[in-house]
Amino acid sequence: MPRAKSPPKKPAKPPTSLAQKLAQIGLRNEWDFALHLPIRYEDETRITRVRDALAGVDCQVEVEVFHTEVAYRPRRQLVVQARDGEDILHLRFLNFYGSQVKQMAAGKRLRLFGEVRQGYFGAEMVHPRYRVVAGDEPVPDALTPVYGTTAGVSQIAIRRVIDRALEALDGQSQFDDCVPTIVREQQRLQPFRESVFALHRPSPSASLTSLAERTHPAWRRIKFDELLSQQLAMKKARAARDAKSAPAMTSRHKITQAMIAALPFALTAAQRRAADEISADLAKTHPMQRLLQGDVGSGKTVVAALAAAQAVENGFQVALMAPTEILAEQHFRKLSDLLTPIGVTATWLTGSLKAKDKRAAVAAIAQGTTQLAIGTHALFQDGVTFANLGLAIIDEQHRFGVGQRLALREKASIVEEAHQLMMSATPIPRTLSMSYFADLDVSIIDELPPGRTPISTRILADDRRDELLERIRAACAAGGQAYWVCPLIEESEKLQLQTAVDTFERISTEFPDLRVGLVHGRMKPAEKNEVMQKFIANEIQLLVATTVIEVGVDVPNATIMVIEHAERMGLSQLHQLRGRVGRGAKQSACVLLYQSPLGALAKARLKVIYESTDGFEIARQDLLIRGPGEHLGARQSGAPLLRFADIQRDVDLLDAARDAATWMLQHDSSNADKHLARWLGSRQHYLKA
Repeated sequence: MPRAKSPPKKPAKPPTSLAQKLAQIGLRNEWDFALHLPIRYEDETRITRVRDALAGVDCQVEVEVFHTEVAYRPRRQLVVQARDGEDILHLRFLNFYGSQVKQMAAGKRLRLFGEVRQGYFGAEMVHPRYRVVAGDEPVPDALTPVYGTTAGVSQIAIRRVIDRALEALDGQSQFDDCVPTIVREQQRLQPFRESVFALHRPSPSASLTSLAERTHPAWRRIKFDELLSQQLAMKKARAARDAKSAPAMTSRHKITQAMIAALPFALTAAQRRAADEISADLAKTHPMQRLLQGDVGSGKTVVAALAAAQAVENGFQVALMAPTEILAEQHFRKLSDLLTPIGVTATWLTGSLKAKDKRAAVAAIAQGTTQLAIGTHALFQDGVTFANLGLAIIDEQHRFGVGQRLALREKASIVEEAHQLMMSATPIPRTLSMSYFADLDVSIIDELPPGRTPISTRILADDRRDELLERIRAACAAGGQAYWVCPLIEESEKLQLQTAVDTFERISTEFPDLRVGLVHGRMKPAEKNEVMQKFIANEIQLLVATTVIEVGVDVPNATIMVIEHAERMGLSQLHQLRGRVGRGAKQSACVLLYQSPLGALAKARLKVIYESTDGFEIARQDLLIRGPGEHLGARQSGAPLLRFADIQRDVDLLDAARDAATWMLQHDSSNADKHLARWLGSRQHYLKA
């Protein structure tokens, strides 16, 4: 019987060099290494006697080995006994190599770093960091830095590379100061070179607390320089954009005034102010890049419609892109109602359209017979061309990456660049706007339309679910509608959360008299849209959904929002979901269902959402609790995130850096360029969208 052939062996992967591994964490050139600052420090500048070691505190001891063996009880381990004078120290290594047995042979002198504990046989250290030393070897004269690294790169290796980079830059006199003397004196900043070396090689007298908390004068200088590089990059990006040309769209008032006259309500003062700011930008000959931010339900869509009308009455096409089909469909319905009666043609384009309908939509956009194209990311796909795109509107801008926003704006074919209006219902705190969004103009709608009834927010333990269901049943029987939002679609063994599918089945069974619907992200778009249309038409009384309905859904008759496992959601998401109710004149409620026990972070989030319905205050608290990530969203792929500065704690430095950046670009452009090259390198041209 012939032997079966063994499968061919896969070729071995070539070994990854140290340089390649370091490049994976962004360390490529000498300045990358010089500015890769320690995450913490260890004090190896002194030797502690074993008898003086404190419990729970890492220290360095020096001992002489007198016995080494490989023991097998209770498991295989390397056991070493050593002396520190009259004191005995036991060392245990549970994972070890054969070479270590020889390294720690009797008579060897070891310098160990770790925690000394009291074990069964006396003082012991488990898996300490160790080094074989000569009896007279001096201790380091600086604290030992610990760097962020990656798999396969030891602290010894990364320290060696960083030391070489520091010496090379210093030898080439590259540590000259780019920051003007007057700024350094005003902000009491110590010299740049001194700061870098103080952080890489802090003296034994340096305060470990001030280094760890980043309040040391060296940290203050580094944080200022980082903020300055960010401000310079933002301002240069803005100047480059302002140098480009865009179509001037003067306000001709024909379509815009007709739209305002047809509105069944009066614009708020905040809406009028935002609309005027956008209108003035559209009339300029360089590309608008404006962020329209306003709380949930503040009326951003109407302001966007006025901008679209101004572009159309100047003979240009408008594209409106939304992150989900549900939101895109909502915009199409709203804007069609506003603009179609006054002669504006609108087209709907998403990935789920049938091939025939998609071909017709693409052709209408290319031929210019469509003045307003509304859709998802399908708008910037290959094969979609605009006859004369003049304005790109992007809703929920933080849900799109820089590349996606650029791809849409670059669909402009007969002008150098289209104007861009971005919208967000996640208000941006001042410090965040000053740093990460400094390249944008911002319009704020800071008031809600009249007639809105405040939403009452309640926090309810999961074990009271049944009484909540009865309340919803009564509300639906009285003609109302409700949402029930669940975070997962199907059961997860890891998280064990109630799912949308389970909830739908349970409620449908318990309340056969209720018309219950289900919508989640894995449904086909046509199915989702069918369910949403039935809910809008009140053919469905209770909609069980995942967070796919977070934005864009507008059903004034829906007055109850239940959020399952609210403790697992972020503040922005909770606020967005709550904003799906309270859109009519009836009293509305949002119920936050939570599962015990609550962690400290979850308690803090629920407390904020319970106490406030002001999106700007919620955004401020969110920044305090969890930093800028949720506000930035996909923009992070382009913006230089701050590694050292904290925009809440270091707001004084942020203000100073912003002013210094303006002065340097006007009066000291060569040092501005040098500073950018030092801090951002090839990344300084990141911000085009």
